[in-house]
Amino acid sequence: MRTHDADVIIAGAGMAGSTLALALASGGLKPLLVDPQPFEAQLAPTFDGRSSAIAYSSFRQWRAIGAGEALEPHAQRIEQILVTDGRTPGAAARGASPAFLRFDSSEIADRSDGEPLGYLIENRQIRAALSQAVTDKAIPVIAPMAAKGLEVDAAGARITLADGRVLSAPLAVSAEGRGSVLRKAAGIGDIGWGYGQSGVVATVKMQRPHEGVAHEYFLPSGPFAILPLTDNRASLVWTESTARAEALRGARPEAFHAHLMRRFGEFLGDVEIVGPIFVYPLSLLLAERMVAPRLALIGDAAHGVHPIAGQGLNLGLKDAAALAEVLVEAMRGGEDIGSDVVLERYARWRRFDTVTNALAFDGFVRLFSNDNPILRLARGIGLAAVNRIAPARRFFMHEAGGAVGDLPRLLRGQAI
Repeated sequence: MRTHDADVIIAGAGMAGSTLALALASGGLKPLLVDPQPFEAQLAPTFDGRSSAIAYSSFRQWRAIGAGEALEPHAQRIEQILVTDGRTPGAAARGASPAFLRFDSSEIADRSDGEPLGYLIENRQIRAALSQAVTDKAIPVIAPMAAKGLEVDAAGARITLADGRVLSAPLAVSAEGRGSVLRKAAGIGDIGWGYGQSGVVATVKMQRPHEGVAHEYFLPSGPFAILPLTDNRASLVWTESTARAEALRGARPEAFHAHLMRRFGEFLGDVEIVGPIFVYPLSLLLAERMVAPRLALIGDAAHGVHPIAGQGLNLGLKDAAALAEVLVEAMRGGEDIGSDVVLERYARWRRFDTVTNALAFDGFVRLFSNDNPILRLARGIGLAAVNRIAPARRFFMHEAGGAVGDLPRLLRGQAI
């Protein structure tokens, strides 16, 4: 019988991969992480401008696997979300229009145990907290080291590393992101397309308190989001055509600030840009399958989506919770955790949710990132209708919080 290096080898020690490693370890399995970046870089206070909207169910998972306490000081509660549609910038500064939608955490407090609509956390803080938890729990990490190849047989998966070493385990997991080497090595195809858009990302400090309110303003060029962070800062995600986004990145600071204030309005007072400005191309990628023999995909390796609803990372965290639960239960039942039967349980659990969300986000992009008068009328009617129907508002809030459907135990805050 072959001696394996781990129960599960995870390629990719980012946010989804590290969450999976911690979840597996909490259930008694032995994961091993491989990542092309130095692992110490995850602990460094580096800044790439990006922040993530974290569903309260995802934050419950982090609490359950030992990373929640470190993240609490950096997590800004989102108490309200205000959505406005219009042709011109600055609608966030005006009063409510018929095409206006307000979500308020107080409406679902009785069913969410007082949770907010979600949390806004800088990605650098998430990476640091998860990496520290991985270190504290002595989960082995091989980094900097890229996975270069995958071979499988009845006994397990063998991953070839960039330095020629070969590691084996009953199961390999790709958490490598959209360019997944293991996905390609397993022959899993993908479908997707670009949107001709890029997200301009910046962090700002505001004069007036944001009070935990997130603003999403739909312009013809794409959404402009003001997302509250701790210390009265906000993360801006400003969607423009790729050409215009690059022009904004190269603009003089005073010109960028002038363009920003036209969209931001004056309702939060003076706005100071903190740190550099980043531009990220926006596209959709959906793997044709979430599993192959001895391989499972999670996170962006399985589904890279448009950030219009802020749910990309949450989908990956839900993958991690579901896969960990399936594998731990299989291990306790004496099953081969890398068998097709076990992996199909994971794929069946996540397939519908993944595809429907990806297509829904794609539909939102096409509905809201244009100035077609018929579509503008339809979305205005839709926003106004949902705003007037309390059960519809509450459903969307629970959906955004990740509390709808067949949830893995970790997303309910329970141990596996």
